[in-house]
Amino acid sequence: MKRLIVLVISIAVISVIGVILQNDREEPATTTEHDTVKLPEPEKESATSIEEALLGRRSIRAYRDDPLTLAEVSQLLWAAQGITAHWGGRTAPSAGATYPLEVYLVAGNVNELPGGIYKYNPVKHELVKLVEGDKRAELCDAALGQRCVEEGAIAIVFSAVYERTTGRYGDRGVRYVHMEVGHAAQNVYLQAVSLNLGTVVVGAFYDDEVKRVINMPEEERPLYIMPVGRV
Repeated sequence: MKRLIVLVISIAVISVIGVILQNDREEPATTTEHDTVKLPEPEKESATSIEEALLGRRSIRAYRDDPLTLAEVSQLLWAAQGITAHWGGRTAPSAGATYPLEVYLVAGNVNELPGGIYKYNPVKHELVKLVEGDKRAELCDAALGQRCVEEGAIAIVFSAVYERTTGRYGDRGVRYVHMEVGHAAQNVYLQAVSLNLGTVVVGAFYDDEVKRVINMPEEERPLYIMPVGRV
């Protein structure tokens, strides 16, 4: 009888070990489809006053061929659409807190960040890689060959899902979306001044080409391209 009990226990132990080993072998299959990059925490203070940032704000189209840091990229994206309240409030006002904007990063010359196209997740303050490789030249072509789009170390691309806002406010919501992207772009301008960087808003581009380069979902429409670089 004792031998039978020992045999049963041994079989059970072997079975448990087998399940554990099987789970260990299968774990890689649970990895996410897209790579994510956790961004450094944004700074909430700087040596630049809001008055100084307003005074220094300019549209700058010529940049040095020097890389940005990941911390600077983090700060710019936070300025564009970062979370600033426990209930989800962001750095830019939004009609009815509908938040129709989406933000993409076209990275080409950033320390510690491979070239590629990333989508900004403001809730987790992280990037999700969508496309491999430096796509600044393709984005430049989609923007009617405007050289600043290719020569910036990065380009921030704003798009919108209009239905998030028009679903509540009807056709008037279209106007609200356009107001909101202006708010967000001004935030990027002022943050760029604080970081001693240059940027400009670009609105002349082929919508379908920008969507193709960025790999945007069908429901999104591109609104702005903002190249950023050292000056």
